[in-house]
Amino acid sequence: MTDCEKVLFKGVWVKLDLWLLLGSIVVITAIVAVRLAHRSGLPSLLLYLALGLILGESGFGIRFDDMLVAETLGLAALVLILAEGGLTTRWAGVRDAIPAALSLAIAGTAVSIVVVAAVAHWLVGIEWRPALLLGAVLAPTDAAAVFSVLRRLPLPAGMTGILEAESGFNDAPVVILVVALSAKHVESPLLMAGELVYELAAGAALGLLVGWLGAHGLRRAALPASGLYPIAVLSLAVGAYGLASVAHASGFLATYLTALFLGNSPLPHRPATRGFAEGLATLAQIGLFIMLGLLASPRELPAQIGTALICGFALVLVARPLSVLASTPFFGLDLRTKAFLSWAGLRGAVPIVLATIPVTAGLPGAQALFAQVFIIVVVFTLLQGPTLSAFARLLKVTVPDRARDIDVEAAPLEELHADLLDIRIPPDSRLDNVEIFELRLPEGAVITLIVREGRSFVPGPDTALLAGDELLVVATSAARPAAERRLRAVSRRGKLAGWYGEHGDR
Repeated sequence: MTDCEKVLFKGVWVKLDLWLLLGSIVVITAIVAVRLAHRSGLPSLLLYLALGLILGESGFGIRFDDMLVAETLGLAALVLILAEGGLTTRWAGVRDAIPAALSLAIAGTAVSIVVVAAVAHWLVGIEWRPALLLGAVLAPTDAAAVFSVLRRLPLPAGMTGILEAESGFNDAPVVILVVALSAKHVESPLLMAGELVYELAAGAALGLLVGWLGAHGLRRAALPASGLYPIAVLSLAVGAYGLASVAHASGFLATYLTALFLGNSPLPHRPATRGFAEGLATLAQIGLFIMLGLLASPRELPAQIGTALICGFALVLVARPLSVLASTPFFGLDLRTKAFLSWAGLRGAVPIVLATIPVTAGLPGAQALFAQVFIIVVVFTLLQGPTLSAFARLLKVTVPDRARDIDVEAAPLEELHADLLDIRIPPDSRLDNVEIFELRLPEGAVITLIVREGRSFVPGPDTALLAGDELLVVATSAARPAAERRLRAVSRRGKLAGWYGEHGDR
C-alpha cells in the first residue's frame, strides 16, 4: 500500500479504501432512511442522528468530541441548507407572507427567548445568562426540518410561505445573539441591539446585491457546460456568506436572500440547479446530523432529561404559541392558522449546532446546555413531526387540490416560460364529473395528462374529470395564476362558480 492510499486519522495511518467504503455505506444507509422518514412523517434528521449515535462511542466506538470542528462544519452545512431553501422557494408563494414571517423571525423570536429563559430560571433554577442562552439556542425553527415535512402537506400557499420564510430569516438574529451571549464579557443591551440592526441590514443588502449581480451575470454568460450553472449559483450563495462575514454582517441572511433572488430569476437550467442544490443540501444534512450524533455522549444525556423536558414543553406549549400570537395580530390570520403555526415550529440541526458555540467559548455549564438541547430536539421532533398532518386535518387548514410544481428537464419549459403543475382532485371536490371544456381554462393553460387509478391517458375536451384523478397541467407563466384560480373556483362551487360569485381568489 502506497502513501497515497493511506489517510492519517488520529495519528494512525489507515487505508483510504476502507474509509471510502465505510463512508459510502453510511451515506447509502442514510438515503434509505429518507424513504422511511417520508413514509412515517418524521423529519429524516432523527434517523441521521440515530445513525450517528450507533456509530459513536457507545455503539461502534468511533470517538468524536472536537466541538470546534463540529461548530465549523455545522455552520458550513447550515449555509448549504439555507442556500437550498432559498433556491427552491417560490417568491410568488412567499411574497405576501414576508411581513408575517419577518415579524415571527424577529418579534416572535424575542418572545420565545424571554419565555423559555423565564421558565429555565424560575422553575429549573438556571442562572439568567445561561437561561437566556438556552432560550436563544432553542428559538429558531429549522429550515431542513420545515422544508422536509411541510412541503409534503397540502397546505395553503400563504401558510407554507410564512413557515418557510420564517425558518430562512430567524437563523440570522439568533446566531448574533448566541455569539454575543457566549462571549466572556456580555455587551450592554443597547450596544447589542445596535449591532443586531447593523448586521441584519448589512446582510440583507449584501445578499440582494450579490443575487442581483449574479443573476445579471449568469443570464449573459455563455458557459460551455450546463453543469457549470448549478455550481456557479451555489458558489454565489456561499460567497455571499463569506462577503457578509468579512463585513461583520449576517452571513446567513445574505446567503438566504442571494439564493432566494437567484432561485426566482430567469436563469438557464433552473431545474438542474434546484436538483443539484437539493442533492448537495441532503448530503450536508446527512453529514451534519451524523456528526452531531457522534458528538453527543449518551452517558451525559440522562442527567439532563428533567430540565430538557420542562424547558421543551415550555417552548412548544407556551413560548411558541405566545410568540405567534404576539407577532401576528395585524396580518389577518385566523385562530386555526395561528394554532397550526404554533405546532409547526419544528426544531432540528440549527439549535444543536448553535449549542456548540458556548462550548467552544468555554462557558461554564455549556456541556449540560448541549445535552439539554439535543434531548429537546429529539423528543419534540418525535412528538411534532408525525402529528403535523393529522393536526392540519383536525384544524381543517389543508387544501387537497392545491397545485404542486414539477421540474421537468426533458421539456424546454424554462425557455418557453411555462410551468408544469400537478393537481389531485379531492373526494369532495365539485370538479367531479365536470368535462374539460366546461372548465373554461384561460388561454395558455391546458390539461395534458390524467392519471386515473394508476392508468395514464391524454384527455379530450369532453373527458369528464373524476374525484381522485391526478391532473398534469401545462400553463404559461402569465396564465398560471388565472388557471389556478379557475380550478379552485370550480372545485368549490362547480362549473357555474363564476355565476355564484366564486372566483377562487382565496
